[in-house]
Amino acid sequence: MKREQLQALQAPLKARYSAAPQAALVTLRACGRLGEGITCRVETGKALATAGLHPATGGNGLAACSGDMLLEALVACAGVTCSAVATAIGVDIRSGTVRAEGDLDFRGTLGVAKDAPVGFTAIRLQFDFDTDAGEEQLATLLRLTERYCVVYQTLRTPPQFTIGRNATSTKRND
Repeated sequence: MKREQLQALQAPLKARYSAAPQAALVTLRACGRLGEGITCRVETGKALATAGLHPATGGNGLAACSGDMLLEALVACAGVTCSAVATAIGVDIRSGTVRAEGDLDFRGTLGVAKDAPVGFTAIRLQFDFDTDAGEEQLATLLRLTERYCVVYQTLRTPPQFTIGRNATSTKRND
């Protein structure tokens, strides 16, 4: 996509959101259904993904690990954001890769050690580009990618979070 095409696509949206800020507020949703064994089938909007236990917690490795899925979401969002930013600022990227890796201590997840954290303790996001862009342009590209990547910003500054349940019980009181 060319810079002008991206600007033409986004200009009416930017104008609309400036004039009516409420129009920019969107609620995204995800839904999963508990499956056989210890799995959850997640509707991704394009396909179904089955998430299960990581092998380090007893999984067989056949189902996607939710930690992997979180890193994959980060890579996807950072990659799309980077491509859009590059287009918007006129940086030509012939090819590129985005990699994420994160460190986990599974003692926390399995309840083996109460002092071990549950969740990632560090995440590293790495970009490699084939481009003629200079260092200043690449620094701007990464700064703006960081600024506008939804998943990255959500992980850096966690949103207000609630958890609840809607329960229907089929338990019989005989």
